[in-house]
Amino acid sequence: MEPKDREIKTVMHQVKTRILTIKSMEQVTSRIKRITFTGDELSDFISLSPDDHIKAFFPYPGEDKPVMPVMGPNGPTTPEGGRKPIMRDYTPVRYDNSARELDIEFVLHGDGPGSQWAQNAQIGQTLTIGGPRGSRVVPYNFDWYLMIGDESAIPSFARRLKELPKDSLSIVVIETEDASQKIDLEHNGKVEIHWIYRNGRPAGQVEELKHKVSSLPVFSGDYFAWVALEKSCAMQIKDLLITIRGGREEWIKATGYWHAEKNN
Repeated sequence: MEPKDREIKTVMHQVKTRILTIKSMEQVTSRIKRITFTGDELSDFISLSPDDHIKAFFPYPGEDKPVMPVMGPNGPTTPEGGRKPIMRDYTPVRYDNSARELDIEFVLHGDGPGSQWAQNAQIGQTLTIGGPRGSRVVPYNFDWYLMIGDESAIPSFARRLKELPKDSLSIVVIETEDASQKIDLEHNGKVEIHWIYRNGRPAGQVEELKHKVSSLPVFSGDYFAWVALEKSCAMQIKDLLITIRGGREEWIKATGYWHAEKNN
């Protein structure tokens, strides 16, 4: 199949903010909390890709409402002289238009604003979100798929695995703190999942993942890879895929889901 048949398309959406209300919450693991939001403002919500992201806006400590940016055609901007909004990116895990429901999963780690907000969230509380600004739509006609990530990638990978065709072939590598963070991932097609446990080793170190990726089985045909890790780790894994695993740069989506120097 020619590469042109596997073109990655970007679809842009109208940029707008929505105020949503917490409907229910579920502790998926000790480090992952799923929150279901509802609200009529979800009526025109669009998310076409599992690696879409919305921006969640959080209040400054001691305040009830978030500082909001000015929403322009290129996304949010901070007014000159104004306070910078506190915002973090999250994956829309599930969206039900008829029920006006949106699921977002929060990784609970550190004392960052997103983690702290999710840990203290209550039913009926509101959250302001923006986006998605656009969707990068990957065709589901590759010979196989590769996903490499840590806890922060689980929501996106979970959605991707459920959306892949029944005849698809995927390899998934996920690094978590320990075996208690392992979860069952619903999936279509044939999936091979490898879990790596840090067991006290600091997050954001890439050597164990590099070793695992280097030893993965090699399937024939073209593959698309999603890499979602700490920013510098994601770039190192992308380079590894290109140099020793035959990956094509245009068929690798490597994203820094978090930064070692920045709390989430």
